[in-house]
Amino acid sequence: MKTYECDLLVVGSGAGGMAAAITAKLHGLNVLVVEKEAVYGGTTARSGGWLWIPGNPLAAREGFKDSKEQGRTYLQAEAGNHFDAARVDAFLDNGPQMVEFFESKTDVQFVLGPQFSDYHPNQPGALTGGRSICAAPYDGRELGAQIKTLRPPLEEITFVGMMIGSGKELLHFFNVTRSVVSAAYVAKLLAKYLRDLALHGRGMRLTNGNALAGRLAKSATDLGIPLWLNAPAGELLREGDSVTGAIINTKDGAVEVRATKGVVLATGGFPHDIARRAKLYPHAPSGHEHWSPATESNTGDGIKLAMKAVGATTADELPNAAAWVPVSRPRRSDGTPGTFPHFIDRAKPGVIAVTNAGRRFVNEGDCYHDFCQALVKATKNLPGEICAWLVADHPTLRRYGLGHVKPFPVPLAHQLRSGYLKRGRTLAELAAECGVDAAEFERTVASYNRHAERGEDPEFHKGSTAYNRYLGDPSVTPNPCLAPIQTGPFYAVQVVIGDLGSFAGLKTDAQARVLDGEGRPVPGLYAAGNDMASIMGGNYPGGGITLGPAMTFGYIAGRHAAGVA
Repeated sequence: MKTYECDLLVVGSGAGGMAAAITAKLHGLNVLVVEKEAVYGGTTARSGGWLWIPGNPLAAREGFKDSKEQGRTYLQAEAGNHFDAARVDAFLDNGPQMVEFFESKTDVQFVLGPQFSDYHPNQPGALTGGRSICAAPYDGRELGAQIKTLRPPLEEITFVGMMIGSGKELLHFFNVTRSVVSAAYVAKLLAKYLRDLALHGRGMRLTNGNALAGRLAKSATDLGIPLWLNAPAGELLREGDSVTGAIINTKDGAVEVRATKGVVLATGGFPHDIARRAKLYPHAPSGHEHWSPATESNTGDGIKLAMKAVGATTADELPNAAAWVPVSRPRRSDGTPGTFPHFIDRAKPGVIAVTNAGRRFVNEGDCYHDFCQALVKATKNLPGEICAWLVADHPTLRRYGLGHVKPFPVPLAHQLRSGYLKRGRTLAELAAECGVDAAEFERTVASYNRHAERGEDPEFHKGSTAYNRYLGDPSVTPNPCLAPIQTGPFYAVQVVIGDLGSFAGLKTDAQARVLDGEGRPVPGLYAAGNDMASIMGGNYPGGGITLGPAMTFGYIAGRHAAGVA
């Protein structure tokens, strides 16, 4: 068997793994990154690219008042009995340092989401903006030949294949038919995209998670960090109690990688591990009643490696084993079902969600994680698939779109023919199309409309929080999240439960070291990203609570391996 020697082996090329690799390299270690697939970037490259970092330097420069104590108070309220003080403190102490480190020493740059509220802004310690930062857009041409092996963004969240940024950029797309400025902005982006297609075969303006993955890859390349693709890890190597490398299966055969400082597991968690889903996802008793937009190869490899080698355990006791998100299933051009995560549309005025019983069950503008928990509870005694219907009338649909259905002037015919979008001339007709209780549905809409006309929602309080209003439409008053559903035809899109990544990863300590079955840190074995158990206690406090800790604990692991933590 061939051998390869390095100081630190990183398994996985998402944000957590690349953060560990770059940090270790900048602290003097010889690093190797291996990636299971033929493309790099992991689920990071498909993500929104947001990081939740309390006290981050971008917010401080803009005058936001935050502190470690506030962040800790908020996370303690969110995590409840699952609050892990040591790891939370490590995250809060190192998160701002991580951001400063990467912005000052690498190609990684961020932009602030100044109005991006914490998801539960009424909790103690919460803020209504400033804790979420996003990867700045990036010119893919900077990657040179490496652009060819960067994982593409999730197809369903692009517009004809073009990546769309967050915040103000997204607003321009919503306002394209209502503002000359927005129309010109969108036209310019489309022209650039078409030029890139002609010259390069893909868009070169990277945004969100694709920008983060690209920036991390460029930084690693500039530092001389090798990245092996098509190279899954087969097993971990041990000497005594320490992990000292791994067997890596390459296209040229197995390679024994000897890593004097250890191994970082960052393989993306287990969103596509059917057996673990069946065990831990209450809505998916067979493991198949679940739809994840995460990378299909994220099948729990890192978790399995650690369990087999050192008897590691996972945080199965968390109240939620994953970050839930409602997804719909548009048909792709090849006929296979896609996954569209519903982040924004639920909060728009004139959009409600109902179960097959025809009743609302949640504040539609609340966090996607909360939406799914409410859906499971509301459908507990209903037959058939756990699902809900997002409902809108014609003006609302054409103004904002609905899921994969784009706003005017994009045609609706394809979505109607495929069955993704349901339509009825009346509410009763729409209910029949969806298999929803028509009488109850009509009563629900009538009750909602009576209050929505006054900007009120006494049943579920949609529009009552800063987070709701951030996602609403500020041009609608008095409540940016409410408008009556009254002008037919009427439309609906079915949503089911998916995830943005798993929470119940490997138990680790504050230095990102994996713990063995007795709770002792294993020398030379680290975990980052979704291979590590979430520090959020099974809750979802804000936008970026996956990538923020992923990069922070990757940074912690890289420093610890280099002996500087």
